Amino acid sequence: MTEVAEKVGSVSQSRYEQIVAELRDVVEQQTRGQFTIGDRALEIEPMRQRGGLMTEPEWTVEASLKRLADDIGLSVATVKTTRWVASRWPKEHWSPKTASYTVHRALANIEDEAERFEAILTPPDDKARWTTDDASRRVGQQVETPITPQEKVTAIHSLARDEEVAAVVTTDFLKRPQVASKVSAEDKVRVVEEFTRDESVAATAATSLLRRPDIAFKAMSDDTARFQVNHAQVERSRQAREDFDRTSPVAPAVRAIDRSVEFLDLVTACHSFVAAAGRTVPGLRDRTLNDDERTIVHENVARVRGVLTELDSEFSQVRCGSARFPPWLIQPVPGGTWQALSCLKSAG
Repeated sequence: MTEVAEKVGSVSQSRYEQIVAELRDVVEQQTRGQFTIGDRALEIEPMRQRGGLMTEPEWTVEASLKRLADDIGLSVATVKTTRWVASRWPKEHWSPKTASYTVHRALANIEDEAERFEAILTPPDDKARWTTDDASRRVGQQVETPITPQEKVTAIHSLARDEEVAAVVTTDFLKRPQVASKVSAEDKVRVVEEFTRDESVAATAATSLLRRPDIAFKAMSDDTARFQVNHAQVERSRQAREDFDRTSPVAPAVRAIDRSVEFLDLVTACHSFVAAAGRTVPGLRDRTLNDDERTIVHENVARVRGVLTELDSEFSQVRCGSARFPPWLIQPVPGGTWQALSCLKSAG
């Protein structure tokens, strides 16, 4: 167990230390080599202020660096980067023994020269050498191995730049109750509003929410929401009636019934008035009708019988067919029309 514990990978601790010492020399040489490339590129094309004039009109900076890159077998981007880093680190401020070229490149983003030159000599947390993550952290760049919550958030944002990846990640996160519980109410509302921009999604979400009695009660306390719901109910009923009138085979019969119902409502109201008057006016119920009154009564009875005959025919057609009445038609009729209708039919 002791041998296994002292190993680093497949080598012993002592061998690992030898490898580290050897590679540090290699890294130091690479660092010096990169700076040398940058210095030579800087010698060919010194850094100029934006808008500066070219010393040799027949050559541009891009053309010069492109020719140099081709001649030494490197990319133009690499030559440009080494040139810029070399401009930030004069030779007397190189520190290849304590910092790699990658660290120098990261710390080159420190604008103040004095601060930059001091930083390369003082690794963080009393470390002997700078690491690339320490250098990136020092200048606020993304690190390769995030440690702090903010660094992890930055790494997630970087990985989720693609919209499809971001959608999947967001869905997975919101499936975790402990994550969703930490989201503020304002952010939750904003997310719901964003997700329900699509009308079909919004309709489904609203329907599901209004099925919860406590949610429906709170929603209806808002005057605007209550008005919109009531308006939607009336509008839906109107559209259903129009669709029925336009497409249903029994629509003509229903329209005829509606007209007959209106007449029967009037007859019922008159009948109720006469009945009430007969009970309240002494001697009216035992009084004999005169000829004119008897004629009017007979005419009205005949008219009502004609309406009843028409209704019988229409109801018979509806019952025998395959069509059905829509829900908005099956409701009580004001004034007790159907009760009066049964009385009149039996009286007939």
